[in-house]
Amino acid sequence: MKKLCPAIIVIVLATCSFAALPSPASGQCCPCTGVGIHAEAAPPPLPYYDQPPLPAPGYMWTPGYWAWNNLDYYWVPGTWVEPPHPGLLWTPGYWGFVNGLYVFNQGYWGPHVGFYGGISYGFGYGGSGYQGGRWNNGAFFYNSSVNNVGSTNITNVYNEKVVTNNVTPNNTSFNGGKNGTVATPTAEEEAAAKEPHEKPTYLQAEHTRAASMNTASFASTNHGKPAVAATARPGALTSPDVIKANATDAPVTPPPAKAAVVPAKKPLKTEPKAEAKPAVEKPAKVAEPTPNVSEPKVSGPTVDKPAKVAQPTPSVRKPKAPGPALQKPKPDKPKCGQPHEPACH
Repeated sequence: MKKLCPAIIVIVLATCSFAALPSPASGQCCPCTGVGIHAEAAPPPLPYYDQPPLPAPGYMWTPGYWAWNNLDYYWVPGTWVEPPHPGLLWTPGYWGFVNGLYVFNQGYWGPHVGFYGGISYGFGYGGSGYQGGRWNNGAFFYNSSVNNVGSTNITNVYNEKVVTNNVTPNNTSFNGGKNGTVATPTAEEEAAAKEPHEKPTYLQAEHTRAASMNTASFASTNHGKPAVAATARPGALTSPDVIKANATDAPVTPPPAKAAVVPAKKPLKTEPKAEAKPAVEKPAKVAEPTPNVSEPKVSGPTVDKPAKVAQPTPSVRKPKAPGPALQKPKPDKPKCGQPHEPACH
């Protein structure tokens, strides 16, 4: 089953209306025309995934679902699509358990959202109706509390809290039978089923076909965790910004094991930090010998300097310069002491 050849998928593109039910409690909506898609095994639980950002104004969210190709279930990623024309809303398809078989009820476009099995697809599809947005004067307004509006320049935005019908959130993918949802259509949903409907668009059909050609989409390969759980546009399964399925519904045992390892690593990181503190004392010890070396160097030159200064002190020789000035009167002395000269006084 892991190496499945792409098979031809029968897509029921027909108007959906309520038919006579074997059991009033099952409340199923089955396609009345065309070949119905049914399987003997229940579809896998819905994977948990994030919604990609809104690519452009006017796009509407269509949730992902498990499809069947008579051999295996494969995941059709949730995606943003443009409706056939303004004023229409998308009613998602769903699996319902009827007469021992799981029958797929095709999604459709209509003025109101009909019954989709009470399946909690998320992003505004909480099990009944649609709280992700609404039409107003030909423009679609997005509820930012359940939609990833992203950084797109969207002005038609409002914020309104949403309460789902399910008391406990779950990822059940079918209605009726064992472990299925027990929702039944309301009067409004029954009225919506009788309104004019439009089949999925061409891009939606191509989106489903692309998923059926991708081996990684099959449950036998991805074990309920598709690598491409959602896309920003129909058919963009190979885009680098595809959304993978989350692991929030993984077994409980692995997470505690990981949490136990993290505290063990933290003390190891703190120990080297404590050892780093004594390293600061080493430079303090090195600083102590440095003053001892400087002391002899300072004392040495201080002794030499006074010795050198004492030598130039013979600056007393400068008064010798006036000495010759005293010798000048010496020749005058003989003049006054010589004969025929006046006596010296």
